[in-house]
Amino acid sequence: MKIAEDIINDKQRDIVSISWDQTVYQACCKMVDHKIGAILVKKDGEFVGIWSERDLLRNITSEGFDPKIAIVGDYMTSPLRSASHSTRIYKLEEMFLGLFLRHILIEKDGEYIGMLSIGDVLRAGLLEKDRQFKEINDFVSWDYYQNWKAGRSKKR
Repeated sequence: MKIAEDIINDKQRDIVSISWDQTVYQACCKMVDHKIGAILVKKDGEFVGIWSERDLLRNITSEGFDPKIAIVGDYMTSPLRSASHSTRIYKLEEMFLGLFLRHILIEKDGEYIGMLSIGDVLRAGLLEKDRQFKEINDFVSWDYYQNWKAGRSKKR
């Protein structure tokens, strides 16, 4: 069964972050450049929050909000949620659904090795189920039953 680290390795994507004191506009530009929907926010070398498209949507209609001057650290979501690199797919799915999350940082040996979205985990879960179904289908095929029946009649 796949674990969080396997999904991170399959993604082959580095962690994208922005400094807490940069503007929302700069965060948007960086997210567009990297084709992502959320970006981690750093302060003094530590991840302190996450800023996403939803944060922009929530704040864009606020009186006086200007993305070109608004500081991303003032509008980020915090605290961050994380999971161990060895967390299995099904547990990650439970975390996303039970905690109403869209992103989880993945930790290994005290360091963050990547971030998973709910889409990453659902995709990996579906691919895993597909692999399991194919494996079961290969095992329990008509040939299996034919060979089993032939093997039983020889033993008698």
